Amino acid sequence: MFDNLNWWEIGALLLLALLIFGDKLPNVINDGLRMLRNLRQMASNATGDLSRELGTDIQLEDLHPKAFIRKHLLSEDDEAALRKPLQGLYDSVKSDISGVHDDLKDVAAATDLRSGSRASGVNGADTAPSAVNGTTTAAAPQARSYDDAT
Repeated sequence: MFDNLNWWEIGALLLLALLIFGDKLPNVINDGLRMLRNLRQMASNATGDLSRELGTDIQLEDLHPKAFIRKHLLSEDDEAALRKPLQGLYDSVKSDISGVHDDLKDVAAATDLRSGSRASGVNGADTAPSAVNGTTTAAAPQARSYDDAT
């Protein structure tokens, strides 16, 4: 809980608590601990009551709706039957995305400007491989200004 606090900050917080609560600080700490114990006891009583009513063993982690349904209401066969129609769709989308990812890698490798594959052409124009057809085309020469000619 106090992983991001160093000892000086914890000491400053304790000093601040002492200044705020004064001689009532031990009573405040006891009241806080008593409240925490009562909350834990209420949670364990609620899970015990729920386990007794449903006739199964329920832990506090099982109260999440997805985990509860998966553990207590569905068998493994039912869960597999629910997943089966969506599994084909999931596999199809995953293969499409991996194909697009591979294509993007190929295009990025072909047009990587940082690799120094650009060569200087006539009049300072650069030539670079085109990713469309895999052919090399020369870029259009830049328009020369009056200052370039003089």
